Amino acid sequence: MTDIETPGTAGPGQARSTGPTVQSLLAADTREVPPPLLEESYEFLGSDDIDVRRYVSADFHRREVERMWKRVWQMACREEDIPEPGDYIVYDIAEVSLIVMRTPGGEIKAYHNACLHRGTRLCDNAGHAAQLRCPFHGFTWNLDGALTDVPSRWDFPHVDDAKFALPEALTGVWAGFVFVNPDPDAVPLATYLGNLDKHFAYFDLDRRFKGVHVAKVVDCNWKVGLEAFIESYHVIATHPQLLEYLGDANTQYDIYPRSDGLPGFHRMITPQATSSPQLGEQLEPQDVLEAMFRDFYPEGVGSIQVPEGQSARPTVAAALRTRLEQVTGADLSATSDSEILDAIEYFVFPNLVPWAGVGSPLTYRFRPYRNDPDRCVFEIMMLYPLPAGAPKPKGVPIHWLGPDEDFSAAPELNALAAVFNQDLANLPKVQRGLKAMTKPGVTLANYQEARIRQFHRDLDAMLDA
Repeated sequence: MTDIETPGTAGPGQARSTGPTVQSLLAADTREVPPPLLEESYEFLGSDDIDVRRYVSADFHRREVERMWKRVWQMACREEDIPEPGDYIVYDIAEVSLIVMRTPGGEIKAYHNACLHRGTRLCDNAGHAAQLRCPFHGFTWNLDGALTDVPSRWDFPHVDDAKFALPEALTGVWAGFVFVNPDPDAVPLATYLGNLDKHFAYFDLDRRFKGVHVAKVVDCNWKVGLEAFIESYHVIATHPQLLEYLGDANTQYDIYPRSDGLPGFHRMITPQATSSPQLGEQLEPQDVLEAMFRDFYPEGVGSIQVPEGQSARPTVAAALRTRLEQVTGADLSATSDSEILDAIEYFVFPNLVPWAGVGSPLTYRFRPYRNDPDRCVFEIMMLYPLPAGAPKPKGVPIHWLGPDEDFSAAPELNALAAVFNQDLANLPKVQRGLKAMTKPGVTLANYQEARIRQFHRDLDAMLDA
């Protein structure tokens, strides 16, 4: 199997794999395709190596904490995680800890998670509270952050109640995600996100609910984990069982940089129900259907035939659309085949990876574990559509996997658990290998790993600002 140059071009970054392009597949969709999916936005970003120290250096990690994590908008939870007054979730990032809470007035606030008396951590994990009371000495604040009780108040005449209100981080909501920013001088969330909202206006993520949330601490830097999930280049070696129905090398990579110094966003669209060009000859449509049903619709294996002369995509999409409607109660009659079939994965700097489709309703998040550059938290969420007018249920709690558990201990992931376990096997090996590497940098593909390069450009801009 060899790559070919796109006709009429010969410059670096212009080579593409053989096989059907994403845009040619979308042109045959049986429904109207959302306009953002019909765009292409790639630019060659160079071919310089990425410094290995970015993944292994404690000094670089500390710089990220001070100049990025303490200053950037980042997703803390979903709105449905804290639907009622008093509901809270603790969001930890390195040495920053925030209590993200619904107040009696329905606002969402994020309080720094430390008692102003002697610094005790006020909350852990998630829960419901009528007040925020320090477990050490009993200093107490109400849900609006105002100081309400000081035991032995007579001994603290120097405490000004107004100045002892719990300090807050900035909060904002986008697409049902609750964002926080520890920097009080940060730009508004809408400014930070830029044109991203124009894309997601078509996908209604705010009308979905979090039905799955699995988290695991992994022995690798958070960037190592993230980068493994923003390219499809690894599929041929890591997930060879997917090649029968996944067009890995035909993935479309799009980059949307900005000129105002703020991070842009980027995405990839990996087509499914089409076999990989890595296999050589394309599989017969019926074989593609059976392979995809094996993982996504096992009860349909052997019961549905691809019409003579037709590709597998419309038949697979129709079957999965019907099944999804039955399972969720949502009306998907106007939803495009691409949104049912394809892996449509966006990236919001620094660590949020939301998928736009309905058939694969995934969202990933990566962040450092505590203050350790060699470990990270990898989270997998699934956001399911709702029937029109249906109330949004409360989001499921996080299912934390233990050190000796892999994703097979999370049956809610279904067939994806085996795929995530294949990724999980790679990540600690990457971290160990980077530390043993004598070459000073990692080398990236011009096209298939362009998102990684753009991510590092945005990270540099944030660190140098």
